Amino acid sequence: MSIMVFAGALAVSVAIIAAAVGPQWQRILRLAAGQTDRAFAPLEQLARAERHIAVRRWASTPVPASVRRLREVA
Repeated sequence: MSIMVFAGALAVSVAIIAAAVGPQWQRILRLAAGQTDRAFAPLEQLARAERHIAVRRWASTPVPASVRRLREVA
């Protein structure tokens, strides 16, 4: 009976470890090979996205008539 209990506990623990390691196995292998991950910089990514949005917003706004006239004159 005790062998069945310990075998069941072993099976459950192996399944839990496999479930935890399974989704990250490629990353674990890359790190074991010496390749480091990129640093996680959420603020940098947010700033880049905001600049991109600002440029799109600026590019999509219509040019005022006074500026258009000045461009035509030049």
